[in-house]
Amino acid sequence: MKLGIVGLPNVGKSTLFNAITNAGAQSANYPFCTIEPNIGVVAVPDKRLDKLAEMYDPDKYTPATIEFVDIAGLVKGASKGEGLGNKFLSNIRECDAIVHVVRCFDNDDIIHVEGSVDPERDIDTIDLELILSDVEMIQRRIDKAQKLVKGDKKYQAQVDFFKRVLETLNEGKPARVVECSDDEKAWLADVALLTNKPVIFAANMSEDDFSSGIESNERLQRVREIAAEQHAGVLPICAELEAEIVEMDKEEKEMFLGELGLDQSGLDRLINECYTLLGLISYLTAGKPEVRAWTIKNGTKAPQAAGKIHTDFERGFIRAEVIAFDDLIACGSMAAAKEKGLVRSEGKEYVMKDGDVVLFRFNV
Repeated sequence: MKLGIVGLPNVGKSTLFNAITNAGAQSANYPFCTIEPNIGVVAVPDKRLDKLAEMYDPDKYTPATIEFVDIAGLVKGASKGEGLGNKFLSNIRECDAIVHVVRCFDNDDIIHVEGSVDPERDIDTIDLELILSDVEMIQRRIDKAQKLVKGDKKYQAQVDFFKRVLETLNEGKPARVVECSDDEKAWLADVALLTNKPVIFAANMSEDDFSSGIESNERLQRVREIAAEQHAGVLPICAELEAEIVEMDKEEKEMFLGELGLDQSGLDRLINECYTLLGLISYLTAGKPEVRAWTIKNGTKAPQAAGKIHTDFERGFIRAEVIAFDDLIACGSMAAAKEKGLVRSEGKEYVMKDGDVVLFRFNV
């Protein structure tokens, strides 16, 4: 999973990126300090995997990972190539989802590119550049579909649908708010529009906001309203706090978060939000050679889940031997679980569940 961190210059993108990846991306109080996108790969925290590691003492421990891309800040006119516009848009296109950092704090020492803090205006600025880029793409797709209609009338449905999408974009709304049938979702996915990508608004607030209670921040409330209109997620976060947390040991971190009334760091909350937004779950494989987490779409069937490990596993799929994580831990070992009849043999139609511990049988 690749997540692009975007936002206007000086809203806290690189500070947040540094905190969650500890990758040391340059952070400075001027626009475009991030020229090339910084990339950091972080492990997805999973206590279930830790438990399996205790049980099996494996030679290798492999959690699921997320790739974060810190994408250069943009300015008005990016869709026309202003600033780093073309590079910015192409970097977003390669991501699975967008983490849009929105400034919701006051600080006279940190220059805002627009001269004041206004989350709604800032969101509109970036949305407009993405929408303008999408308008060009959807118009090309309409032209293509109209040519196909001359040979086959069945393509008229695509023309009508894409015109509806264009109308939505022209109203200043992202493509992801368009109501779609299953066929229309497939057509829309094929165009790869920027505004159809899932979005999480990371509302970057001050340390005082988290100390006194985030609900009093009126800017956060407005971001939530916009997110609801756009079918997007919202994550209240403080990039400065995250930068402090990353330097702490485990006990100190837990105590610090507890004082703020939080049970997870911003990174953990961001990952959970991303999994929910993208409809992702994890299944687990375990043994002496390796314990590992595998990320799949919710609703994936066993053969396709096996294909995540190797295409041969999917091609030669015979069955999946499955046990729920909680049942395995309660039994203490796979052997004990088998004795109790808790290990199931599942076929090609089995839909994987979050936390399944599985061994795939295949033959090629």
